[in-house]
Amino acid sequence: MSVEVNGIAHIQLTVNDPDRCVPFWEKLCHFLEMKTLIKGDGIVYCIGSRTGVLVRGAPPDKRDRAFDQNRPGLHHFCFRARERDHVDAIYQFVVDELDAKIVHAPEEGGFAPGYYSVLFEDPDGIRVEVNHVPGRGHLGKGGRLGPDGPGPAARYAEDGID
Repeated sequence: MSVEVNGIAHIQLTVNDPDRCVPFWEKLCHFLEMKTLIKGDGIVYCIGSRTGVLVRGAPPDKRDRAFDQNRPGLHHFCFRARERDHVDAIYQFVVDELDAKIVHAPEEGGFAPGYYSVLFEDPDGIRVEVNHVPGRGHLGKGGRLGPDGPGPAARYAEDGID
């Protein structure tokens, strides 16, 4: 027996600089039409848009390591936008309101048919992507796993799959 899950319920991030990261994440989540459920000293938990994001400060005695996406653990995570122009709107928001470090502005990518995304970092360097893939992406017509698709890829790189 297998089970199809209904997305990711929540993501919990532990940060070194809660004074900067907690407000960053709360503003971003509010822009994504999420609401604050928990807010306290060094913690915020926002829910809505079919997910939740909890951000909390690491204990002071464990704040000696910077985030490194190439170490074991989280590389980045990606929110899925409903419309392509939502990716552009989020990009403008993170530039204008959050002063986020932009890894790449909205661009086409080779990860799925019609893939369009922006990639940025929070104050601790945690990478966040927002993408839009029209239709069913790899599961739809023209996708790798769709009808008549070529099947699983043999290679993954920063510029896509093939």
